Amino acid sequence: MTTKKTNLSEYNNTDIPNVNGLSFSIVVSQWNLNITENLFQGAIKTLIDCGVKKGDINRIDVPGSFELVYGAKIAARSKPSAIICIGSIIKGETKHFDFISQSVSNGIMDLNIKLDIPVVFGVLTDNNMQQATNRSGGKYGNKGVEAAITAIKMAHLNI
Repeated sequence: MTTKKTNLSEYNNTDIPNVNGLSFSIVVSQWNLNITENLFQGAIKTLIDCGVKKGDINRIDVPGSFELVYGAKIAARSKPSAIICIGSIIKGETKHFDFISQSVSNGIMDLNIKLDIPVVFGVLTDNNMQQATNRSGGKYGNKGVEAAITAIKMAHLNI
């Protein structure tokens, strides 16, 4: 959770579980690409910083956030230790934001119930582009970093 004037993306490597033998898939929405690419970069740099080998990280691109759920379902076929879904949904003038946000969160929840692989919700749901920028490497840190740390910790539940 983000709170005003707090960067929750800082972590200490010594507090992170060992990643030897773990693999990760990152499913990235191409909609709002400037935001999702920042989130992806935060996630991949964090995984590597924590000791995950580049060869143990697979990226799957999907057109938009709605497609993250299907992308994660495809990613699960290769049996990674965890899947990270990265997206950015920015509120507009219609109810589209509500429908997509709810569908994506429900879809990721359903995958967590059905799969034996943790699927991490790394999807920003912001009111405007500035909020998305602030949470994708701006003044509130990078939620991609947080998603990567969450994925490592969740993957350890299956060890």
